[in-house]
Amino acid sequence: QVQLVESGGGLVQAGGSLRLSCAASGNVCNLVTMGWYRRAPGKEREWVATITNGGATNYVASVKGRFTISRVKNKNALYLQMNSLKPDDTALYYCNVKNPWNEYWGQGTQVTVSS
Repeated sequence: QVQLVESGGGLVQAGGSLRLSCAASGNVCNLVTMGWYRRAPGKEREWVATITNGGATNYVASVKGRFTISRVKNKNALYLQMNSLKPDDTALYYCNVKNPWNEYWGQGTQVTVSS
């Protein structure tokens, strides 16, 4: 089992920045990917960004150039630096990790961007 706890969400004006954090604990020895997803009001959950065990990153087109995903392996920590935030970024943001056998989700942290 892997436990994930997100933090760092909040209310910010358009153009502002936030940094989300995700602390992983439990069986974190075989993680393949770590990533962020989000669910906006009335919409399906959407993949945002992923970082592999080797450090390769990938982003949904709508956040490229504005968001940066990073991890600190020895601290089992995942981050999402979000700059130039837009009202469309308003959502509940979830941390997600995958190992060869399963995937795990955090409870989410709310990000609200006002116009």
